[in-house]
Amino acid sequence: MAYSMFFYIGVFGAAVIIYLWLRDARIFSRTGLPGYRKAAYYGILYSAVAMTGVIFIYRNYEFIGLGLVLLALFLQGRIEKERDQIWSKKSSAIDRALGKTDKK
Repeated sequence: MAYSMFFYIGVFGAAVIIYLWLRDARIFSRTGLPGYRKAAYYGILYSAVAMTGVIFIYRNYEFIGLGLVLLALFLQGRIEKERDQIWSKKSSAIDRALGKTDKK
């Protein structure tokens, strides 16, 4: 079965949401900061919304599904976190992407 390009875009967006959720959970487990705790908890909900969007795309409701995935991406980015307490200006992009922090 040939999938439309929207399916692959939706799957990639859902994978990004899941990645961000797991990264926030890792940072919370290492630092215990409340902003990352909230982001880790809400990440579960946003991952479910994104996966629901992928199911809609699979069932040929592309625009509803992409809307759900984009909504989850938007809401994931709006959570306030304590970025200044974790990384300094010397931190590399790889450290930030992988969520490397010092244990506290």
